[in-house]
Amino acid sequence: MSQTLILDGGMGRELKRIGAPFQQPEWSALALLEGPHFVEQAHDAFVNAGARVITTNSYAVVPFHIGQQRFEQHGERLAALAGELARRSANKAAHAVLVAGSLPPALGSYRPDLFNEADSLAIHRVLIAGLAPHVDVWLAETQSSLAEVRAVRQALGEQDKPLWLSFTLQDEDVDSVARLRSGETVSAAVAEAIKLGAAAVLFNCSQPEVMEAALDAANAVLQEQGQSLQLGVYANAFPPTPKDAKANATLDEIRADLTPQNYLGWAERWVGKGAGIVGGCCGITPEHIARLAQQLG
Repeated sequence: MSQTLILDGGMGRELKRIGAPFQQPEWSALALLEGPHFVEQAHDAFVNAGARVITTNSYAVVPFHIGQQRFEQHGERLAALAGELARRSANKAAHAVLVAGSLPPALGSYRPDLFNEADSLAIHRVLIAGLAPHVDVWLAETQSSLAEVRAVRQALGEQDKPLWLSFTLQDEDVDSVARLRSGETVSAAVAEAIKLGAAAVLFNCSQPEVMEAALDAANAVLQEQGQSLQLGVYANAFPPTPKDAKANATLDEIRADLTPQNYLGWAERWVGKGAGIVGGCCGITPEHIARLAQQLG
């Protein structure tokens, strides 16, 4: 790619920052329920900053965040609304913008131990039904294990839009091998992504410091197998997340050192390692994305 494809940043923290309805456990889904115009405002901010891919605000439209009864009654409608808002923002942009349909870990972020295939399939099929008319690519993000991405691929069924698989990495007590939060290796994850027909492999919602090792592992697998998938990175601005952290228990602090300029420094290193898609996850703002777009896009 002659230019880096710039993703958006963290939707949840941007909603909180602009005054949208925001609380635990609903997190970013609360704005869909009580203030959808804030979601469009956040999308617009990232587009105006230079993002060429915006991600639907469907990450928290799961029972883990909004409750089982509310999900059963309104899940597909809320997913459709998330898709409509992102598409509306993309359509009015001055430059071409893709809409990525966010498919989260259905049973809790950073919790591969909670995975259940049947439940995951059921939840994702609801999200897919609502999002499908509005998205250009599927983005299964913050995936902690191979089982999670296999379930996403199965839930998509005959959907033929490109699938991007994005894995979250161990970023505390790391060793010399890049690993998912399940303990499975990045090498195994990339090999699995190839088997599943993914169009891109990304790494997200982990500290910037662990991303280069993941890219190295990914490149090694691609070279060994003669594949040329796109690679991408969108890190978060959190301190390392302990393995025993309880998902959705609290709001993490944002690192003061990850200014837009410093985050750009990390992104330039990722691009140097072959990342053709770069953006930000939790705590990465439109100001960060503007700096990436100015320098890399």
